[in-house]
Amino acid sequence: MAMPLTHRRFTVDEYHRMADVGVFQEDDRVELLDGEIVEMTPLGSRHVACVVRLTDLLSRHAGGGPLVSVQNPLVLADRSEPQPDLVVLPGRTDLSGARPFGAADALLVIEVSDPSLARDRDVKLPLYARARIAEVWLVNLPADRVEVYRDPQEDRYATIRLVSRGDTLSPLYQPTVTLAASEVLGPV
Repeated sequence: MAMPLTHRRFTVDEYHRMADVGVFQEDDRVELLDGEIVEMTPLGSRHVACVVRLTDLLSRHAGGGPLVSVQNPLVLADRSEPQPDLVVLPGRTDLSGARPFGAADALLVIEVSDPSLARDRDVKLPLYARARIAEVWLVNLPADRVEVYRDPQEDRYATIRLVSRGDTLSPLYQPTVTLAASEVLGPV
């Protein structure tokens, strides 16, 4: 008779202790999602170009205000610390390193999705909604559009807007900034 498999879910503190004692190698690309340590998908050239483009666009429009954090951990809850592609933080953010960035710090979270689309939409979006992050952009490279998620409610977003080439989008934290979807998505 086969024994049923049991899963061990980890906390953010346990995850950090594992990193501290060398369980993970320096170049391991992993994140903690709802207690599970998950290997991140490799970054393709289109993904990298989009992250660089978004970093430049958001930084230029920040005007000395918000800061852009690129592919860094964001603590959402006791058992979740994903590494979104970009997080926009308030300009007054404590950069001492005394505490990790958390959901309350995030003005906007952006995931650039190519092979990671299913995980970003089905696993990470509900985590961001539960953490009450007001706005998430999912740059859906295969569909060539930006999906804007707002109004978090439990583990979903009540408002979803699909933004295609020719359309524009403005972040909630800075509604006077208008970005063309084609600027975000890059050349065809």
